[in-house]
Amino acid sequence: MIYSGFMMSDEKLNQGMKKLEKIEIKTSLPGPEAKKVIEEDTKFLATSTKSMNIVAKRGQGVFIEDVDGNVFIDFASGIGVTNLGHVHPYVAKKVEEQLHKLWHFAGTDFYYKEQVDAAKALAEVTPGKFSKKTFFTNSGAESIEAAIKISKASTKKQQFIGFIGAFHGRTLGALSLTASKPVQRKGFFPTMPGVEHVPYPNPFRNPFGIDGYEEPEELVNRTIEFIDRYVLKTYIPRENAAAFFIEPIQGEGGYIVPPKSFHKRLRQLADENEMLVVMDEVQSGFGRTGKFFASEHFGVEPQIITLAKAISNGVPMGAVVMDSKLDFPEQGRHSNTFGGNLLASASAVATIEVMKKDHILENSTKQGNHLNKRLHELQEKYDAIGDVRGLGLMQAIDFVKDRNTREPDAKLRDKVEKSTFEHGMIVLPTGLSAIRFIPPLIITEEQVDMGVEALDKAIKASL
Repeated sequence: MIYSGFMMSDEKLNQGMKKLEKIEIKTSLPGPEAKKVIEEDTKFLATSTKSMNIVAKRGQGVFIEDVDGNVFIDFASGIGVTNLGHVHPYVAKKVEEQLHKLWHFAGTDFYYKEQVDAAKALAEVTPGKFSKKTFFTNSGAESIEAAIKISKASTKKQQFIGFIGAFHGRTLGALSLTASKPVQRKGFFPTMPGVEHVPYPNPFRNPFGIDGYEEPEELVNRTIEFIDRYVLKTYIPRENAAAFFIEPIQGEGGYIVPPKSFHKRLRQLADENEMLVVMDEVQSGFGRTGKFFASEHFGVEPQIITLAKAISNGVPMGAVVMDSKLDFPEQGRHSNTFGGNLLASASAVATIEVMKKDHILENSTKQGNHLNKRLHELQEKYDAIGDVRGLGLMQAIDFVKDRNTREPDAKLRDKVEKSTFEHGMIVLPTGLSAIRFIPPLIITEEQVDMGVEALDKAIKASL
């Protein structure tokens, strides 16, 4: 591993097991032991969102070993969770220390220092110099649910504006804001009332027919005009409009990076209408884009920011960090049981410490630039890649049937995803026809190249 600030020895951490350092495919995929687990999983676990037949046994850094001894390079990071790599030694050490002291004591009803330390650490690294408070949760969806209630309680308004392509979770309140795939809402109507969706300024594909790469400001103007003229001045009364819920970079919607001026313009529109901006950084936070939070790229300071995934590098945790002025006015308006759990709090503090001291943001930027360059090389090689986009180590390629029409090619995307698995690489789909690349932020240039080489073989095999 290239970072040494908090390293434990590999021997102590992995108890003599071999070091994982390259792709090794030893069996047909899935292998015999993996097939047994998949069969039992299908029998005993509810249907969810499985997309790749890998059965993990252990992880180390940027690699995963499956139950048959196959080793894969991980460009999914547990959907952007293990930003510091799998089983990071220092984080593991701090969680183990806490494990021997106290696991749970309901931080919403009682007190302990570890939760306060985690909240202080978040207040320091989240955008904005104003006083902040944190409500801890257990997931991104739960963070969104809390943000809905914070917005309603603080503004005394009841309606929200979300964005087409957005993903904010699958619980019913969060689902009302989600708008990335029809299957997510299928059969669950009615969701929470009072939510309207507007276009996201997608430079590659948008309803205005604008090439947002060539005319970014025109795309921003048309999007803001649509929200202002056709929504806020037509059918959502200013007196009812509580908040915009938005991702700084759309995640499940396709890793869409909006023009740089958009978020400032949206915040200005929100201020004019006495609305809040809730920034969902569940997938884009904690160094993923080369800054602690993606909103920093756009020069905005969200009044409310929702967090989860990489906040504690794999220990389940979420959070809502808000301007202190937005805090609930009285006890009992909102609470939970496990939010800010002692193990998660210890892990979150350790995660932030490592990010600062081991220069994780710098590596995310450096390797993200290298990954983007290598993906553009593949775009030059394969006409089927219509777009390469992203910031830091939050990158995606979009497959098209025709570069001129930009018609999405989901079928080819799915073939490539399957083929990457066969070539020893773990990836995830996103949007209509894209594959996302979100490896751990500790990745080296050599490991980036290893992944791109596997991807190149997978595309070639799929055409």
